[in-house]
Amino acid sequence: MTDPVEKGEFDLGALLAERGAERYELHTKYLNHQLPRMLHTIGFDKVYEKAEGAHFWDADGNDYLDMLAGFGVMGLGRHHPVVRKALHDVLDASLADLTRFDCQPLPGLLAEKLLTHSPHLDRVFFGNSGTEAVETALKFARYATGRPRILYCSHAFHGLTTGSLSVNGEDGFRDGFAPLLPDTAVPLGDLDALARELKKGDVAGLIVEPIQGKGVHEAPPGYLRAAQELLHRHKALLIADEVQTGLGRTGDFYAYQHEEGVEPDLVCVAKALSGGYVPVGATLGKDWIFKKVYSSMDRVLVHSASFGSNAQAMAAGLAVLSVMENEQIVANAWATGEQLRSRLTALIDKYELLSDVRGRGLMIGIEFGRPRSLKLRSRWTMLQAARKGLFAQMVVVPLLQRHRILTQVSGDHLEVIKLIPPLIIGEADVDRFVEAFTAVMDDAHSGGGLMWDFGKTLVKQAVANR
Repeated sequence: MTDPVEKGEFDLGALLAERGAERYELHTKYLNHQLPRMLHTIGFDKVYEKAEGAHFWDADGNDYLDMLAGFGVMGLGRHHPVVRKALHDVLDASLADLTRFDCQPLPGLLAEKLLTHSPHLDRVFFGNSGTEAVETALKFARYATGRPRILYCSHAFHGLTTGSLSVNGEDGFRDGFAPLLPDTAVPLGDLDALARELKKGDVAGLIVEPIQGKGVHEAPPGYLRAAQELLHRHKALLIADEVQTGLGRTGDFYAYQHEEGVEPDLVCVAKALSGGYVPVGATLGKDWIFKKVYSSMDRVLVHSASFGSNAQAMAAGLAVLSVMENEQIVANAWATGEQLRSRLTALIDKYELLSDVRGRGLMIGIEFGRPRSLKLRSRWTMLQAARKGLFAQMVVVPLLQRHRILTQVSGDHLEVIKLIPPLIIGEADVDRFVEAFTAVMDDAHSGGGLMWDFGKTLVKQAVANR
């Protein structure tokens, strides 16, 4: 048999072996050139060779603990065998996929399974990402209510395409992309502000993250239920953005389910539904909303997605939900998250730079604040004067460099680290993180050493970028 390589056929392994070492140069030349620059600056320019579960390995065989999960995409960790097998199976099945003029079984089966976790909802639209799930919800809410305006919460993050950017509560993402849609921010938890906007009579709905990704701020107890009642009284809709919080992340299948009586009209999911392999987004909604949007055969394609409902994405989603049920993923997220959060909370009295630990399940925010002692306070003030958020970055870097743990600062100009690890982590991973975090905080409170030297480097970089 002729060797495929000799015939000139594509050989991915050979290509990676030949060109893989050029990864940072290729990105600098052809993609977002600021990303490799940033990674080089903070020492995150690692070369990871393989990954499995909640761990990476570099070329020297060193393992790294992943407490970021690809911004929440890797809910089951990397390369879960059940999801892997499902994708091999669907490729081997040679299905007549995406004909556009038939009804394949996998989308219906995945919709049916998803809806069992939200029994008050009736139908699903499948797209390709979280921002597309949000775009769908915005369009459906506007059309179903006949109103133009969507309310969103200050500091919210719902995606970066134009519609979802219009309900993004961070100016840094919005700057330079105007004009956007005529939407309005209200403070998270402020029912009076919500009521004032609803009285204007032009509001289609409120979109809200039950726990905000930027800063890990939870909606106050009772807020979602009260907001729902207000919205429905004014014939507007509640849209729950569960792109990051959904599928077990917070210890419930959906984060809104933590509060009894909350039944959103539309729910957006994505990220973990992919199994980390095939992009997928889903917008779940009530029957009457879908029937208004798709009101006749003439409107059958009024909202669609070219790659939506593709067989690989549907197979991945079905496999993910099967794993979640069979391996008790939601229960593990709650139990392990409570263990991690309680152990970190116990450190607040020990470290004056540590001001708060919050969140639910395996979505945890660690916030740093102004210290009491004069020596630490002067160093803190120096960092804050250069750029807010530098101290959190000072913690993230040694966690990776010295302890091989990948984390992230929760948002621009925030002194908060967000932990959103794969939902499969266990006690050994909690031990490893807490021990590493304790060592980093010990170093920070010693008042000297490499950590504060790195802080000076960050200050110089921040000043140079002004």
